[in-house]
Amino acid sequence: MQIRQFRYSRDNFSYLLYGARKAIAVDGGAVQRILEFLAAKSLLLEAVVNTHGHADHTCGNAELLRGGRAALLEDDFLRTEGNLQMEGETIEVIETPGHSTDSLCFLASGCLISGDTLFNGTVGNCFSGDMAGFFRSIKKLMALPKETKIYAGHDYVRDSLAFARKLEPDNRAIDAYFANYDPAHVVSTLAWEFAVNPFLRFNEPSIIELLAARKMKRATEFERFESLMWIE
Repeated sequence: MQIRQFRYSRDNFSYLLYGARKAIAVDGGAVQRILEFLAAKSLLLEAVVNTHGHADHTCGNAELLRGGRAALLEDDFLRTEGNLQMEGETIEVIETPGHSTDSLCFLASGCLISGDTLFNGTVGNCFSGDMAGFFRSIKKLMALPKETKIYAGHDYVRDSLAFARKLEPDNRAIDAYFANYDPAHVVSTLAWEFAVNPFLRFNEPSIIELLAARKMKRATEFERFESLMWIE
């Protein structure tokens, strides 16, 4: 199974997971480019799914479904199924509530489409208000293989790395991460996220020292994660 990234609006991303004949669209806001790609590759769009229900991620659904054979697989169905199959390969559906109550990630062929849960260099806002649930979702993603490729819902890399550098000015991995940043194809690995993303680095001595200097809660992993979420 292959993955194709499409940028739309200013910083949103759509994705296609595709094989030899079929494809599944994830957060399909880049409608025209997706349709052109499907036509060029002679692919049948089998399904449309979303990482969550926010309008900037669902805005392409209706047009992708119009006049075709694709089905909209909504979050309740995806949670019940747990996995999707396409051309004999598995797409794992991972429940990651936190950014929103309905947030999902999709894992296929070593690639994680992480929506607004995990970004390249940061994490999403906790709009659900369930910070503990969000932390559990992040921990779930942290347990994936370190070589897992991270394909996020937005390109926030520049601002994210500026924030990471503010917290850990001596972290040389940040410069190396930015050197590999390509706006035309935004991707990292979980290993790189552990190296630079402050919200995955809550056990690092430098982060704990920072929280201590700011007199913020830090006794447990969750307290450190939550404290980091409050830093501006």
